[in-house]
Amino acid sequence: MAQPPIRIVVAGALGRMGRQMAEAVQTDPRLALAARFHRPGTVGDGLVSRDEALATADVVIDFSTPAASADLARFCANRGGPGLVVGSTGFDSAELADIADAAKTIPIVRSGSFSLGLNMLIGLVEQAARALDADDWDAEIFEAHHRHKIDAPSGTALMLGQAVAGGRGVALDAVARRVRDGVTGVRPPGEIGFAVVRGGSIVGEHSVSFCADGELVTLSHAAGDRIMFARGAIAAALWVAGRPPGQYDMRDVLGLNARA
Repeated sequence: MAQPPIRIVVAGALGRMGRQMAEAVQTDPRLALAARFHRPGTVGDGLVSRDEALATADVVIDFSTPAASADLARFCANRGGPGLVVGSTGFDSAELADIADAAKTIPIVRSGSFSLGLNMLIGLVEQAARALDADDWDAEIFEAHHRHKIDAPSGTALMLGQAVAGGRGVALDAVARRVRDGVTGVRPPGEIGFAVVRGGSIVGEHSVSFCADGELVTLSHAAGDRIMFARGAIAAALWVAGRPPGQYDMRDVLGLNARA
């Protein structure tokens, strides 16, 4: 007997990704768009309240804001479900702690990017960072996004920074240089630099350059359409439905993380 479709609720439904997600869910026979909701008080035109939406959901896909995502995670954990796929970026430490706490009760897939290609890039960057001596190879991360993106560096850029730091066996916060302005002095060995562009309708461009005397290695990825993020979020929703509580990422969804 065929499995019934997984009931998906889209949070942040009036945002760019919220609209894209609703369209993508409706074209996938494995899924059913159960409801959409936006911020409190926004109802009508196909939108319902958060309480009404969650009562119908197997999984909520949420590309909203860090504060709204953390609040949604707390709320879902308190009611015992549903599971979450969270694509918001720019979380502070308190919001991340709230999501980690909620994941003790419900399954949550959270990622700075739901692109298959970008997650492969992250793995390659970690391997390169492990192989190239930090004293000889300077690491610089570049990212560009549309003018409406509100956080910088992007969540994906930070994931790439974590990949470089992980490959080198250091903490990113100890070696990251997010801003350069004025007389910055000589670059210290092992620093991981970030450069950010915001403009126009750029969907997303990311690259990591390893720079040594006389040579340059650059690994990069460019997004041409947000549908790739929607496809990845759908894969995450299919994967997380019915999973035990825990905080997962796209490398879990793709089977790249070894878990006990």
